[in-house]
Amino acid sequence: MLESEFEISEALVRDLLREQHPDLAGLPIREVAGGWGNQMWRLGDDLAVRMQRMDKSFDLQLKERRWLPLLASRLPLPIPTPVRSGTPSERFPKIWTVMTWVEGTPLDHGSITRGDHAADMLAAFLKALHVEAPADAPDASDFGAHPKECTDGFEHFLRAVDLDGFAEDDIRAVWGDAVAAPEWQGPRVWVHGDLHPANVVIADGTLAGIVDFGAVFAGDPAWDLAAAWLLLPEGGASRFFDSYGQADEATVRRARGLAAMKSLFLMLMGQNGDRGLPGGKPNWGPAGRSALDRVLKGL
Repeated sequence: MLESEFEISEALVRDLLREQHPDLAGLPIREVAGGWGNQMWRLGDDLAVRMQRMDKSFDLQLKERRWLPLLASRLPLPIPTPVRSGTPSERFPKIWTVMTWVEGTPLDHGSITRGDHAADMLAAFLKALHVEAPADAPDASDFGAHPKECTDGFEHFLRAVDLDGFAEDDIRAVWGDAVAAPEWQGPRVWVHGDLHPANVVIADGTLAGIVDFGAVFAGDPAWDLAAAWLLLPEGGASRFFDSYGQADEATVRRARGLAAMKSLFLMLMGQNGDRGLPGGKPNWGPAGRSALDRVLKGL
């Protein structure tokens, strides 16, 4: 069912709560701007309702429901955790979940001013996350592949983006180095998979929480280590990797190439942000350009 076939409104959210979780139905409800696969509604001060929107499969929310309570207990930054489950109904044919609310401002609407602190916090978070996952942890899907398997996507972004100010050869050199890097040889570790400025929140100039674990998988940590360039101010990547302390040269090479590809994606979303795409954000363009500049400068 396409999003255009029904409207997700405050009235709908409240009616669903009345039907399935009536003890929560009296709390204040207000829409949270943005979102792509899911639309968020703030519920009172401490909760949020995550409504499936563009996602065609239940799998992403079901992954979050199963695994986030396990992960949250050992991570040094807050993450959303499920507290109630919503089932499909005649009123709304998709699933929805009541989650804890992670307080802060999305980084794509703010900036990090305490760069060293943020680099250390990101390193501590990913060190705690990147531990060997159980055998039944989800495998990678759209995220998680070696860069050599992502070349079509990279080429698409590179062709579609306005590179004004960037040399295509420089970008290709970073990508080519990542493609040539050896594959991940370690155990399958937990990976967020989709760390970019809209999926982290900040407060007091530094990282305050990590959100949107729909892509979570077990595999190559390079997909998260790309965040050193995507999230941190200039110079932050070097401090991050020093603090993280467990990335070999090949993993850093893969991470840097993935950061280049993700930067191009952010730039493309910035160009397309006026086309009515849910979650399409013009302010992602400047974030992507800044990140790509940091990628090309290396560590």
